[in-house]
Order: sequence, then structure tokens, then C-alpha cells
Amino acid sequence: MAMFAMESVMLPASMVLVQLFSILLVLLSKLALNTGMRPFVLLAYRNLIGAAAVAPLTFVFERKKAKIPNLIEWGWISMNATSGLAQSANLLTTLLFLVRVILAMGLYYYGLRGTNATYSVVFLNLIPIVTSVVAILLRAEKLVFRKWHGKMKLLGIVACAGGTMVVSLYKGKMLHHPWPTHLLRSHTQAAAAPAAHHNMVIGTLFLCGSCLGYAFWFIIQVKLAKVFPSRYWVATLTCLSGSLQAFVIGILIDPHTSAWRLKWDLQLLTVVYSGVFNTGVALVLMSWAVKRRGPIYPSMFNSLAMVATVIMDSTLLGTSIFLGSMIGTVLVIVGLYAFLWGKGKELREAMSLTKNAGENEDPRDGDEHGEPVLEVRRRGDEIA
Repeated sequence: MAMFAMESVMLPASMVLVQLFSILLVLLSKLALNTGMRPFVLLAYRNLIGAAAVAPLTFVFERKKAKIPNLIEWGWISMNATSGLAQSANLLTTLLFLVRVILAMGLYYYGLRGTNATYSVVFLNLIPIVTSVVAILLRAEKLVFRKWHGKMKLLGIVACAGGTMVVSLYKGKMLHHPWPTHLLRSHTQAAAAPAAHHNMVIGTLFLCGSCLGYAFWFIIQVKLAKVFPSRYWVATLTCLSGSLQAFVIGILIDPHTSAWRLKWDLQLLTVVYSGVFNTGVALVLMSWAVKRRGPIYPSMFNSLAMVATVIMDSTLLGTSIFLGSMIGTVLVIVGLYAFLWGKGKELREAMSLTKNAGENEDPRDGDEHGEPVLEVRRRGDEIA
């Protein structure tokens, strides 16, 4: 009983901590990019630090299972880093530059540089929605309208899409004008040099591309877990692969050594913080939460990051708050929770049906070799 009570407190506390990591990462990344740091420089160093942070976890938890991947496993690991789609590992060389670093993290940093932290964090909350839509389009998932969970998922998708359009297209009345602070003045001065990069339209396109990249990445995780189930070892190899890809692409874009030189300043802090906390510590906490409460549990806390980022972005970085952004944010939050409720209900129902099918299996029914056969049929999102 005491262990259960402690877990009931530690699990939500750990997810709040993960959201805090995300908030600080967005704010630090925005400041670092505004000081002139190149997105691929940030990604290359962040993934390298992330690999160093996760590698000890591999030794502690998976040293007996760690192995050198074969060609097919390397193909899926590289696609895990690239978030591209392929039919076989023979496309590895071609896909090496269609990176997760480009499609997900890279495009997000470019979008963040072109917009602001409040605006960009809305798109982070759309990732579960976009992932589900892509899975439906790829026929990896179906939407069942005759069930309540299917209707709630559809309602969540529509509400999130509408909220994003409101945030993007409608400003309305200004609700809060930021007051000057020391950090705000420093941020304004830092942003003066790369001011040409601030473009909401282009930034929005980058953020939409980032959502698609993350969606493909999550879909690839399913296949990767089957061919290479070592979680921390895969994370280490993925970070190393992503770092190499970022270095290659970053050097092609900007070969000047000055762009890659880190000093003891905000840029170095951002690199170390993102690699250690957002890759190492967050991975451990989220893995524990998913194991204890299921895959939907971490996403239930995303709204905390959204609300806190709006407040901190306004008070610390000087982003004005408009009526349109507040209405759109509320719509996205409502849509996200409606979608997560439907998805959670769907998963519980699928698990229940699968369990019942296993219990009702007749061992006398078998194939030509005498082995029992469990018939599994998909009806929409059900497994029966």
C-alpha cells in the first residue's frame, strides 16, 4: 500500500518535471537561436551530449542485451534518426540525409527561430493528433465512428485543427503587454541581428513539417521495437546517428568554423541542458511512466507546458498575449484531452478483447503441425 501511494505521487510529479524540462528547453533554445546559433549546430551537439547521457543507462540496464546491430537493424535505427519511410535497409544511404534531425527537430528549431516560444509549443501538442492522422492515412489505424472513442478522437482532431487555425490566423485584442526586464532587454538585443529570420508564415510551415516528422518517427518506433527491443541502446545509437547527420548537413550549410565554436555562454548551456535533461533524464522518467500507466499517460500533462510557456514567454521574453492565441490554445487543449480520452478508451478496449480472445482459445484447434491458432481480426480500431 505504501509503495502504491508513493507511486501515485511520484508518477505525476515526474511528468510535471518532464514538462518543466520541455518549457526551459524551448525558452533556452529560443534565446540561443536569437543569439545567432545555427539550428544544425545546436542539433549536432545536443545529440552528441544526449548519446553520452544515455550510454550509462545502457550499461546499467541493458549490458547483457546490448549488441552490434546488423544491416537491417542499422537501417531501422537510421530511419529512427531520419524519420523517413523506406521499404528496406538498401535505402539507408539515400535516406541518410532525410533525417529526423531535418523532419522533426531541425524543422522545429527553424520554426521556433521564425516565430516565438508560445506559438511553437502549440505545435508540440499537436504531435499525438498528427501521428494518429498519418497512421489513419497509412491504414495502420482506423477511425470507428460508431463507437464513442472514435467520435471523441474525431472531435479532438477537429478541435485541435480549429485551434491551430485560430492561433495562426487571428490575433484579436491584446490582453497583456509585457513589461521590460533585464532578460527581455538582453533577448531584444540578441534578436536584433537575426531579425530577418522572424517570419510567421515560413515559421508555421517549418512547424507543420516538424509535426509530420515526429509523426513518422513515432510510427517507425513500432517497427524498430520489434527488430531491436533494447530501448536505451537504440536511443544511444539514434543520438549518435542524428549527431553525425546534423554535422554533415550543418557543415554543408555553413562550413565556417566560427559557427561551430562553443563558448562558456548561453549556447553551451542550451546544448548541455538539452542533451542531459531532455534526452537522458526525460527518457528514463517517460519510460517508467509508460511502463506503469501506458502510452497515453505522458501526453496528459502536455497542457501544463503550453500554459506555463505562454506565461514565461510573455514575462521573460516579451511576447505579447492576444485574444486569438488564448482562444486557440484553449481549443487545442480541449481537443487534445478529447483525443487522448478516446485513444485511451480504444487501447483499453483492444487489450480487453485480446485478453478475452486468448482466454477463449481452444487448444484443440491448430494448424497442420498441431500448433494452436489464435485468430485475430481487425474491425476498425478493435482487435477481436
